[in-house]
Amino acid sequence: MNRTEFIIATAVILFVAFSLGWFANWLIHRFTRVSKADIGELEKMAQELHEAEETRDQAITYMQQREAELSNQLTQTEAELSATMEGLREARHEAEEMRAYIEKMSQR
Repeated sequence: MNRTEFIIATAVILFVAFSLGWFANWLIHRFTRVSKADIGELEKMAQELHEAEETRDQAITYMQQREAELSNQLTQTEAELSATMEGLREARHEAEEMRAYIEKMSQR
C-alpha cells in the first residue's frame, strides 16, 4: 500500500465514521423530539404546580394567622383563669373568716 492509497483509505474511513455519527445523531434527535402536545402538557402541569404552590402558601399563611389567634386567645383565657382562681381564693378566705366570726359570736 503506497502513500496515496493510505490517504484515500483513511479519508474513506473518516468519511464513513462521520456519516455514521451524523446518522446516529439524527436518529437520536428524531426519536427524542418533544411534540407540541407534550409541550402543551408540560405547560399545563407547570401551571397546575404553580397554582398548587400558591394554594399551599395561602394555607400556610392562614394556619400561621390562626395559630397566632389561638395563642392569643389561650393567653387571654389563662389570664382570666388566673384572675378567677385568685378571686375564688379570696372568696374562700373571706368565707372562712366569716365562719370563724360567726362561730365566735355564737359561742358568746
